[in-house]
Amino acid sequence: MSSYKCCICFTRKFASSAVAPPSDVRDAFAAYAGEAAYMGPDQLRRFLAEEQGEADATLADADRIIERLRGRHHHLSAALARPGITLEDFFHFLFADDLNPPLVPQVHHDMKLPLSHYYIYTGHNSYLTGNQLSSNCSDAPIIKALKRGVRVIELDMWPNSAKDNVNILHGRTLTSPVEMIKCLKSIKEHAFFASPYPVVITLEDHLTSELQSKVAKMITETFGDMLYYPETDCTVEFPSPEALKHRVIISTKPPKEFLESGKDKDMENNPQKGKAEPEKAGKISRGDSWGDSITELKALRASNDEQQGTINIYHFKPELNASSHSERESDDSDDVDDDDDDDQNQLQRQSEPDYRGIITIHAGKPKGRLRDALNADSLHVRRLSLSEPRFEKATESHGPELLRFTRKNILRIYPRGTRFDSSNYNPLLGWIHGAQMVAFNMQGYGRSLWLMQGLFRANGSCGYVRKPDFLMKNDPTGDVFDPKASLPVKTTLKVKVYLGDGWRMDFSPTHFDSYSPPDFYTKVGIAGVPADTKMKKTKTKHDNWAPVWEEEFSFPLTVPELALLRIEVHEYDLSEKSDFAGQTCLPVWELKQGIRCVPLYDRKGDKYKSVRLLIRFQFV
Repeated sequence: MSSYKCCICFTRKFASSAVAPPSDVRDAFAAYAGEAAYMGPDQLRRFLAEEQGEADATLADADRIIERLRGRHHHLSAALARPGITLEDFFHFLFADDLNPPLVPQVHHDMKLPLSHYYIYTGHNSYLTGNQLSSNCSDAPIIKALKRGVRVIELDMWPNSAKDNVNILHGRTLTSPVEMIKCLKSIKEHAFFASPYPVVITLEDHLTSELQSKVAKMITETFGDMLYYPETDCTVEFPSPEALKHRVIISTKPPKEFLESGKDKDMENNPQKGKAEPEKAGKISRGDSWGDSITELKALRASNDEQQGTINIYHFKPELNASSHSERESDDSDDVDDDDDDDQNQLQRQSEPDYRGIITIHAGKPKGRLRDALNADSLHVRRLSLSEPRFEKATESHGPELLRFTRKNILRIYPRGTRFDSSNYNPLLGWIHGAQMVAFNMQGYGRSLWLMQGLFRANGSCGYVRKPDFLMKNDPTGDVFDPKASLPVKTTLKVKVYLGDGWRMDFSPTHFDSYSPPDFYTKVGIAGVPADTKMKKTKTKHDNWAPVWEEEFSFPLTVPELALLRIEVHEYDLSEKSDFAGQTCLPVWELKQGIRCVPLYDRKGDKYKSVRLLIRFQFV
């Protein structure tokens, strides 16, 4: 019994019932155990293969499950000679997320394709502990992100007050700095805690050439053999995650573009100065190892282009001298590291790489028409960054070009500059159009972040999820994928929500309601292409810490490969907004069929110790 005070003088008592197996679980046990009181290893193996979709399940797998159940439940230890499990044990197995998870826990995608073939778990301003304007900068959120499986860490580099070292901070705000070397050492220590696949460090560069050289030395000395960089600039295809296991790679724009950006901006603001003193127009000087070769390389590239019938259309836009957040919102401060590199692709790397030499993924923001920027026929692969609002406009006007561009190249999207509270945007628009790096503020929370966390629960939570094949090639008619097209239903996902439990262990008796046990209901829905997106909910079960719903929902899906299953539990409140009681998001194409235990997470994505649901998934 549980007691709740009512008014001052009265106490209300409610009976607490134990969680019992639902009828479908009892029927499944009876069907495979027959008239026996227990289910043997062979019968359990047949259940796994026929009902749970685990066709490769073996007797050894069934024996392993039985042994783990025996070690977990003391009442079994007295019956070790018994060759099977009871109905109660069978229910315990189904309702244990470590024994019966909804997703395959191992990496199972082909990891030998170029990086452009994968969605990559990407952070934005990874060093911030809170909001974008006044929070502290620290290595702590970087460590937390890496432990969650994030594979792309962003660092904004600025000179310290003495101009002799490098700090990481959000420039032109009140955020307090953290030393770059501290961040690099933390990345090295925790890079492969959650995944063996490569960590990409994207650098937003506000440094002089001297400090760039210092950064190059800092990075090479910190990471040593962990650091990967190609021998030449001539990258016609990105390496694969498999080839880059346990390696760290750098992505930013090469320093020449900073020089030209500085010159262009300076001449724009003061044309006479640009004409009279061209050598002082840029704040950042060229490195001696490559500065004298620019003219020759341009001539060589022009000659090659002429012979091949191509035109060099890439130019670079200055971003360094933005002076306010309003200006940065229009041109987007994150693009400071995003200028394409097309002029010096023939330069050879030195044995001891300089700043330019450590860059593996050249970043770019071409000036001029977006259609030109998205030209997928460039000889060398690169990364292009677009802000959230600019990308939204691009999907309306250049959807097919975005899809073609992301087959070979990498597209990064980042939050609009006015998201001062570290909120996020809907990532599905980026994924639907092939964007590999949908950069998120990992220190925030909300439904958008839940979708991000949900996608990267796929493929063993390794931080790399292979993109669907139809995004990487044209359809039989020669057209690219159109997310707005009217498509036939490929499959129907049936979701039956049986029951939930664990709140009484993870929450205080009065957390949800001071006068009675909670009144839980569950919302179930799909996030995906517009035609598939919908949300449904169960009835509310009143005054029960272990609610039993046994309600089934059907979701016809036209593009299941881009669908995420959203599940939220709330506590109904008549007078106020319903209380949050847990959530999860699961990639539909990765769901294991059958009756599964689905653990729930809090608002920030941390897993509850005990809260979970029992759900059946069926594809029709």
